[in-house]
Amino acid sequence: MPHNHHDGHCSHESNDNDHEHDHGTSDLGPNDNLFPHIDRANVVALNATREGSVAVKPWDQRNNEEAFLESDADDQLILRIPFTGSIKLRSLLLKTGPGDQTPTKVALFSNQPSMDFNDVSDKVPVQEFDIPQDRNVAEYAVKTAKFNNVSSLTLFFPASQGADMTRIYYVGLLGHWTERKSDPVITVYETQANLADHEKIQGTDGKFNTTQS
Repeated sequence: MPHNHHDGHCSHESNDNDHEHDHGTSDLGPNDNLFPHIDRANVVALNATREGSVAVKPWDQRNNEEAFLESDADDQLILRIPFTGSIKLRSLLLKTGPGDQTPTKVALFSNQPSMDFNDVSDKVPVQEFDIPQDRNVAEYAVKTAKFNNVSSLTLFFPASQGADMTRIYYVGLLGHWTERKSDPVITVYETQANLADHEKIQGTDGKFNTTQS
């Protein structure tokens, strides 16, 4: 499997778990970086020693290893990332490790803002990627048709590659953002109830007897 590096950035294109490699991101960062559109104040990490937002960094801090997210009680980790609008996801960026603290894989779930460990076994991920041991930022190209109109993205790291804890240095996302538009709420008030307009309660034939025996 070909594997090259350029400017600390490695690209993985996936068909489920298979991936190829491509490169070419400048120091200025991808122009479709979704970092400004992540609701960082509401990023949630489950089974983590720190707040989830510590790993959701701007592009120029992607190689900073002083701040990282690490699992707590065991090597499983869930990261829930909400957006300020609707996004079409193109790629996931990850910097993990070191060594056996690298996750074995990552599973992606869209629009599951309250997912926890009890839900993981009952739901099928939209896409999964195997994660190789690598200290560079890796790009995982998703199937964009499956990540349209995404308001939140949940990442599940099921295990490390042998360590007691899993460590994540950087999570980035690439794609297209659109402002979330709310439909106007139209309320129709009923000035006087008309019994003919309402369904009858089964078994009463529309007649109510308030006499108690």
